[in-house]
Amino acid sequence: MRPPSLQILSVEDAFGRQGWHCEPVEGKDVLRAVFSGHHTRIELIAQAYAPMNALAIIGEASLPVQESHQAAILELLARANKSLNLGGFEFDLDRNRLVFRITNLFDREKYDADIITSMVHCTVAELDRLSPYAVTVVRTPEDLLDDLDLQRLLQREDLIPPVPGDEDDLP
Repeated sequence: MRPPSLQILSVEDAFGRQGWHCEPVEGKDVLRAVFSGHHTRIELIAQAYAPMNALAIIGEASLPVQESHQAAILELLARANKSLNLGGFEFDLDRNRLVFRITNLFDREKYDADIITSMVHCTVAELDRLSPYAVTVVRTPEDLLDDLDLQRLLQREDLIPPVPGDEDDLP
């Protein structure tokens, strides 16, 4: 078995600096972690691609979707992706998993801890932000799906989790 790469060791170090628990996957440049968001539990994978100096952060949350609702969920994700600058949403139809993936190329073998931390924060925040919208679609009765305005749904701010620190800004 080959030793872990410098790249994945730098990711593990960045997680440790944040106090995040992670588990290495034996024989791979992969770390697993679990985060609790405001709305959902997020299973996170950090995978280093040493030859390219790339890091992918993949967050997943369970989202059981009936076949009748799959098209609406996929449209919701496509609409959500239109407003993103970094990363993107996917839906794993085989495993009923809502997925957010973000990748970065680094110029050094030792990845920048601030960028790693930002990638993790982005993944957790985006999955947690989209989860209540996706659950709304899943819970919509099949005969009302055609009436569900997904663009308007994504504009509902009452479903967005609070941003840490914003509570202090209230009058």
